[in-house]
Amino acid sequence: MSDWHLQQKKAIVTGATQGIGKAIAEEMLLLGAEVILVARDDETLQQRIKEYQAKTWKAYGVAADMATEEGRNALLHYCQQRWNSVDILVNNVGSNIRKPTLDYTLEDLRWVMQVNVESAFALSQLFYPLLKKPGGTIINMSSISSQTTVGLTTAAYSMSKAAMEQMTDYLAVEWGKEGIRVNSVHPWYIKTPLTSGILENDVLREKIVAATPLGRVGTPQEVAKVVAFLAMPVASYLNGVNLAVDGGFSKVGI
Repeated sequence: MSDWHLQQKKAIVTGATQGIGKAIAEEMLLLGAEVILVARDDETLQQRIKEYQAKTWKAYGVAADMATEEGRNALLHYCQQRWNSVDILVNNVGSNIRKPTLDYTLEDLRWVMQVNVESAFALSQLFYPLLKKPGGTIINMSSISSQTTVGLTTAAYSMSKAAMEQMTDYLAVEWGKEGIRVNSVHPWYIKTPLTSGILENDVLREKIVAATPLGRVGTPQEVAKVVAFLAMPVASYLNGVNLAVDGGFSKVGI
């Protein structure tokens, strides 16, 4: 069998019912993986699972908030009931509070860090025993704003994504000896519900497109294919990679 597949792989994707997370879950299912989708909105989650199972894809779901210990433990319990091990953990769930830095409260900052950083860190710890084997892989959804200043986002969001990048680097070294590969993906502006407020503004969209060498905004599917590649056996020697999916933006800046 070619190494370009996800057959017999068991994956968890957080924030999996919309945007990039939805595209990642669908790409992995298409490539043969069993996938547990995780999201807070149970109604949307069940709708997605019904759609996927109608295609004979092995899709399951947990409605839980990954920013809470209770939610993370619920996911672990569900996973342990269904599987004996996990091959892929995609820490995709994330959010932002768009306001000027001086308007940020400490509660705002704590919430952004809790959703983006704490969830990924705690889930990586929690699922370490199930991932601990050659072929286990963690993929963290960071952002190009972790590497360069993006004036259209926020300091708190950029800080959280930089923390995810550094976590990726550290765990790649610490857990590599256990066979666990840890990598991250760094998108630029991608057309998702999270960015719709920016991209629907013609002036801002033109500014983003002008700063992107490929001259367009990316799609969730383009990010998903990169995530799927990092999870495949063909990427077995990639560890500690922080991969920009940005149309060349990071080589220019804004």
